[in-house]
Amino acid sequence: MQRAGAAAAEEISRRYGDRLREGAIVFTGPGNNGGDGWVVAGLLARSGIEVTVLEAVEAKSPDAMAEKNGAIDVVKCVSEISSIVGDGSAARVVIDALLGTGAEGEPRGRIADAISAINGLHSDGARVAALDLPSGLDATTGRHSLCVIADATFSFGGVKRGSLLARDCCGEIVVLDIGLDEASLASESGAGVARLPRLVDGAWVRAHVPGIRYDAHKGTRKHLAIIGGGKGMPGAIVLATRAALRSGIGLVRALVAAENTGEILAAAPSALIAPWPNEAETSSQISKWADAIVIGPGLGKSDQTRRLVESILGDSSLPVLLDADALNVFDGDVAALGRLLKGRPALITPHVAEFARLAKIDVKDVLDNRFDVGAEMARKLGATVLLKGSPTVIFAPDGERYVAARGTAALGTGGSGDLLAGIAGTMLAQTLDASTSACCAAWVHGRAAEFCEYVRGTTLEDVLYALPRAWNEGEPPVNPPVLAELPAVAR
Repeated sequence: MQRAGAAAAEEISRRYGDRLREGAIVFTGPGNNGGDGWVVAGLLARSGIEVTVLEAVEAKSPDAMAEKNGAIDVVKCVSEISSIVGDGSAARVVIDALLGTGAEGEPRGRIADAISAINGLHSDGARVAALDLPSGLDATTGRHSLCVIADATFSFGGVKRGSLLARDCCGEIVVLDIGLDEASLASESGAGVARLPRLVDGAWVRAHVPGIRYDAHKGTRKHLAIIGGGKGMPGAIVLATRAALRSGIGLVRALVAAENTGEILAAAPSALIAPWPNEAETSSQISKWADAIVIGPGLGKSDQTRRLVESILGDSSLPVLLDADALNVFDGDVAALGRLLKGRPALITPHVAEFARLAKIDVKDVLDNRFDVGAEMARKLGATVLLKGSPTVIFAPDGERYVAARGTAALGTGGSGDLLAGIAGTMLAQTLDASTSACCAAWVHGRAAEFCEYVRGTTLEDVLYALPRAWNEGEPPVNPPVLAELPAVAR
């Protein structure tokens, strides 16, 4: 508790130093989260900051009572919300330490009143920092009826699943090192918070993206085949092709319905364009020159599509990414898809509804179990499963799980998945590792959207133009006690 409070106090001081000159209000509850708040209050007060503690409910846990006793002599302690509302507190920093990860159900009584008061102060201009997660937010599901709306959430030891599912409540998420080892984290999870997959960050991506030598050429930068562009749907493969070209691929060949070749050539002149192969031509057109294959963008769902996918996969053991209709034609038939993918690096990239159809389960079940639902599918297919959404979760066939929590709602538009397919296809050709490709692509895709800054008015063209920056800038390094940072989501 003291490590958590000290780390939070340090980061709150660093971020809100100017505002803290006007004082801070710490809202505390009865449990250990309240104890964290008392630690923060005491440390800030001893550094010369005027601190008021609003004890919404008296401390009850032994640790919380001990920390209260250690800080009460250096802070102003009040119990009536009316005493701090409307007295010019809007210029201050407000710290939410009402409820922690073990809280369940809808906030009631004085806790509910305190949450409403915090949100009122926030509306009046106060900066709100939540300890571990915003009070009222379910740590596992992200559900909430009444919760604190924070500018920053200081998460202890690791980011909480619920925080990733309710980013608009959390503001910036700052993960703080409080000295927990793996056993301690597992114990914490057993207390009611399910463990999160590994968080993919900029440092992880930079360590896994292969460099491009000064003497590289289109052969060493690899060749990618993208198969899609059915009748009346040339746009999807254009987006995938352009994303691959902006991700460092050496050569793209787009194989499309014959009537689309002219349109796609005009939109992506750097790519080679050819009509879909027939069964006899598959080997000569793809397997002998490509390093990886993407199948699906704008392909169309039909018996012909399934035959085309089966023909290509049956004729080649190349690494493959399946998206959109290349997956839809296997709805409920995971066994057949697994047989085709066997023995190769493979990645599938379904959105929630596509995953539900493939697995023959309800969409609600996918949403309710986003962080776990793909593990069995990955094992059965022997393929990496990238479950699109906010956040994106990646399941490797060996049981490893990752979460990529970058991006904005600007990606919630038709064609966004096609960009992701082109990015991931490039990585698959260059690394031959499906899980690495999925993680890097999901992070870069999201980071490019963040560089666009806005949601309303941003198009996929803007995201495409931001890709070089996302690939090459990454994130600035974090300094202890910070383990990871996620920005507040753009609106």
